Amino acid sequence: MSSKPQFPDDPMRRYGMDHDRYDWSLLQKRTPVAWPDGKRIALWVNIAVEVFPMNDDSKPFKLPGSMVKPYPDLQTYTWRDYGNRVGIYRVMRAADKFGIKADWSVNAAIAEKYPQLLRDILARDEDVIAHGMDMASPHHGEMSEAQERALVEKTLSLLKGAGAKNIRGWLSPGKSQSARTPEILADTGLEFFCDWPNDELPYRFRTEAGEITSMPHSSDLNDRRIIVDFRHDEASFVDQVKDQYTYLSREAADEGGRVMSLTLHPWVTGQSHRIAALEEAFAFLCDKADIWLASGADICTEWKRQTGG
Repeated sequence: MSSKPQFPDDPMRRYGMDHDRYDWSLLQKRTPVAWPDGKRIALWVNIAVEVFPMNDDSKPFKLPGSMVKPYPDLQTYTWRDYGNRVGIYRVMRAADKFGIKADWSVNAAIAEKYPQLLRDILARDEDVIAHGMDMASPHHGEMSEAQERALVEKTLSLLKGAGAKNIRGWLSPGKSQSARTPEILADTGLEFFCDWPNDELPYRFRTEAGEITSMPHSSDLNDRRIIVDFRHDEASFVDQVKDQYTYLSREAADEGGRVMSLTLHPWVTGQSHRIAALEEAFAFLCDKADIWLASGADICTEWKRQTGG
């Protein structure tokens, strides 16, 4: 008795994966990257500046951190609002205290709802990554291409109109994408996106509109995920930051440079009972001689220079 093949014929089926968006390869087998001045670790700190609408209709799905109770969910809304009114300035002071250079992933709605906050961010002369419209505006396959393109263009227009110049990167709200999102981002002229957390180095991502770079924006070394989702305490958050640096530094000594992405939310680590933990993590990292404090654009540019991108 003959058996049917386990999987149907698929012209895209191949070693490693079944699509051709990028070349599949083991991280350990790639040509090593050497960061500037012989540094092993590119530390990429990302601070999320987000708006969570209280009237989120959750269609077609809720994004992380969204409202959890029936309207009006004032408890959740004001917790998020606290981050933009109070916590973010503590995070800024902590970063300044230890000389941390950060990227600011900003919802375009910040330009409308918190214009002074955006002016304060821009005054720091650090990079802004476009983070979609708000945290009730996911990108998804039920949208038409025209709808999604309009959403991307409105996001960029609002941020640039408020003074954010030379935006090179994109982070979708909740890292949500449709099958067309990379094409739209590349066609808009963006250089990199942060939605595919499947590596610890950048890689080339093919689209019908040309190549874009996928950046290793971690979903795990993330204060919201560790403290709010997993309910680990602040000491555990610090330990995980330290553990990731220690392992990556040891690995990079043998295999070439790595990117350490640290994602922060002011409504989480900007709390008065947590800011000391963030400062402890910053103090640990800034004491390491093999760390290169870099923006996403810095990392993308240097990686391309070394790999022929």
